[in-house]
Amino acid sequence: MKCAVIQFPGSNCDVDALKAIEETTSQPVDLVWHTARDLSSYDLIVVPGGFSYGDYLRAGAIAKFAPAMKEVEKAAADGRFVLGICNGFQVLTESGLLEGALRRNDSLQFRCEMTELVVANHHTAFTRHYAVGERIVIPIAHGEGNYYADEQTLKKLKKHGQIVFRYAKEHNPNGSVDDIAGIVNERGNVLGMMPHPERAIHSRLGSADGRRLFTSILEVWGETHAAIQS
Repeated sequence: MKCAVIQFPGSNCDVDALKAIEETTSQPVDLVWHTARDLSSYDLIVVPGGFSYGDYLRAGAIAKFAPAMKEVEKAAADGRFVLGICNGFQVLTESGLLEGALRRNDSLQFRCEMTELVVANHHTAFTRHYAVGERIVIPIAHGEGNYYADEQTLKKLKKHGQIVFRYAKEHNPNGSVDDIAGIVNERGNVLGMMPHPERAIHSRLGSADGRRLFTSILEVWGETHAAIQS
């Protein structure tokens, strides 16, 4: 499985993501500058956390115009895996690859802490190695993580099982509607989440609960690749 992590001006979790993928999957990973115009060789593309373009206008609003994002759109359409983490989630919603929007935290404060999540859907390429209803601990670090979707969109997300992670009850750190921490597109190959699984791959980091997100992707890719080869 060949992986790419996109670097924007202002990205600061790109190397974290690269190291996490290498550590958990032993697969090749490239850091790719945001001006890249061909990402067709990659099976997984990660849009990492940080402050792309300084979050000018609003988080992700400028990054969506980067040439590399055209390639991310192609990857999503091809059924390849796309993972947007924190600022990456914001970029994916701004790009229209995921529904809804990320607003300022209801506290109007930047929140950086370990956060308890509940796995809402384990039937995705990203959550196969989790159990539905399982509680996991993944850190957050954001000022605009307040996920919003209108009532009609929220009904659709629930109907199609697109809500993948929720903040545990009474532990919503930002005011997200329905405690949503991460969603997938309807096809299930694009995940956006505010918590940082790449910062939770070893117990010495405070939690190893993020490891299984990356191993899940690898296993699903392996099965798909084997089916194609046969």
